[in-house]
Amino acid sequence: MISQKKLIVSHAPFLHCGRSITEKSYHTLLAALPAAIAGFFFFGMPAVGVVSLSISSAILWELLFNTISRRKVTIGDGDAALIGLLFAMLLPATMPWYAVIVGTFVAIFIGKQIFGGIGGNSFSPVMVAMAILMVSWTDMFDFEGMLVAYQFDFSALYPLATLKHLGPEAASQFNCLDLLIGQQVGGIGATCGLALILGGIYLILRGFIRWEISISFLAGIIVTAYLFHVTDSQQYAGPMIHLLSGYTLIAAFFLATEDSSSPVNMTPMLLYGALGGVMTVLIRNIGSYVDGVVFAILFINCISPLLDKIRPKAIGKVV
Repeated sequence: MISQKKLIVSHAPFLHCGRSITEKSYHTLLAALPAAIAGFFFFGMPAVGVVSLSISSAILWELLFNTISRRKVTIGDGDAALIGLLFAMLLPATMPWYAVIVGTFVAIFIGKQIFGGIGGNSFSPVMVAMAILMVSWTDMFDFEGMLVAYQFDFSALYPLATLKHLGPEAASQFNCLDLLIGQQVGGIGATCGLALILGGIYLILRGFIRWEISISFLAGIIVTAYLFHVTDSQQYAGPMIHLLSGYTLIAAFFLATEDSSSPVNMTPMLLYGALGGVMTVLIRNIGSYVDGVVFAILFINCISPLLDKIRPKAIGKVV
């Protein structure tokens, strides 16, 4: 009897740099840690509690899934811990414990494992969890309102919400340097832009993420926000506010660059990132959500397989 081998071709990414999943996960954790620590400094012990609960519950959900499905235990590769950390970095410091646990369950079970685990997920697990929580508990992402409800002492403002309610004239209340070093209200690990930029540069230099997605995402933000601003400066804020507030920087370096949900070829990566930046500003300026990053990334995740069909022409000719 002739033995046959069945070749199964799956969706991208196909690029392999020789590094292990474990190595990338722990280096990404290391790169994200300064922004998380800055969040601890600005928001105090409530932020520490949210991050600790998110990481630990994500690891436990993955262990539970491994046990139920009788698969090899994979918590040692660091991916579940990374998902838990990135998810927590997007949350307000006063997020209720039950919402954190539900979010990590969605991220691990629905966002990651239901697709087959690492490399099989079509959407970023963190973004899937965030989208479901934002739709289910919209009020919990009113960062200023949550801090007031929990009697949190703060003097900064959430820039995107302020602009949404008061218009671009409120932009004068914000100094770009202050925003860069974290003097704003927002997600625990999304407020300190300087720490996020340094972490992103580290990942790019070490080859763990590709610069094309990050730079094109930021370029899409800047160009689209600028076009809105020059069209009607009385209604739309300039690009620097969009660049330095909300989830922009953490998305550019840690979320949009997630391996299995992003393209691998250069032209698709540039289009992927740019479309994400454009969609983010469109949702912020004319949509109903204050920050459009979550839904913008889910959108480009969805079209990533189509973009990856754009490939360079073969060199040479058919004889």
